[in-house]
Amino acid sequence: MSLQTLPAPAGPTRVEGDPDRVGLLLPGVGYAPDRPLLHFARSVLVSLGWTTQEVWWPQVVPPERAAQRDWVDEQLLAALQAESASKVILVGKSLGTFGARVAAQRQLPAIWLTPALNREENVADLRRASAPTLLIGSTGDRSWVAQEARNLERDCPAIAYLEFESLDHALEIKVDPVHSVEVLKRVVQAMERFVGDQVHTR
Repeated sequence: MSLQTLPAPAGPTRVEGDPDRVGLLLPGVGYAPDRPLLHFARSVLVSLGWTTQEVWWPQVVPPERAAQRDWVDEQLLAALQAESASKVILVGKSLGTFGARVAAQRQLPAIWLTPALNREENVADLRRASAPTLLIGSTGDRSWVAQEARNLERDCPAIAYLEFESLDHALEIKVDPVHSVEVLKRVVQAMERFVGDQVHTR
C-alpha cells in the first residue's frame, strides 16, 4: 500500500482569541493550513476575535477513497474533543470538507472551500446541515458540481454558495496571478461576512 506524505507545520498552529469562540481549520490532502485560502480564513477569524486552531493531518491519508471520510471524522472529532468553547466554526478545504458529516451531527456552522460535490456521500452529509453553511467553489474544478450547489441552496435553508468560473482546485488561474488575487479577495470578503454573522447566532 502506498502512503502519501503530507506537509507539517513550521510554526505555531494556534492563535488565542476569545476562548469561547474557536475556529478549526481543516486542510486538503496537499493544501495545508498555511496556504492562501486557509491562511486568510484564519486571518478573518482572528480579526473578528476568534481563537483559531489549525488541524494538520497525520503524515498519511488513507489512499482508499472509501476510508477517507471516516478518517477525516476521526481527526475532526479529536480536535473538537480538545476544545471547550461554546461556539465552534469549521473551515475546511477539499478533503477537509468531509467534515460535513460531523458538522451536521454537531450542528456546527461551516465554510467549505472546494467541497467534494462529486461525492454522493458528501452531498448527502451537506443536505443534513442545519447550521449556516457556505460553499465556495468553481466550475473549473472537477470536484465542484454546479447543479449540486444550486440544489443544495434551493433545498437546504442553511446553505449558501459562492461560485466562480474556470478556476482550478485551489481557486486560482495559474496563468493569471492578478485575477487569482482578485478572486481571493472576494473569497475573503465572503468569509468575513459569514463569520461576522455567527457572532450573533447560537
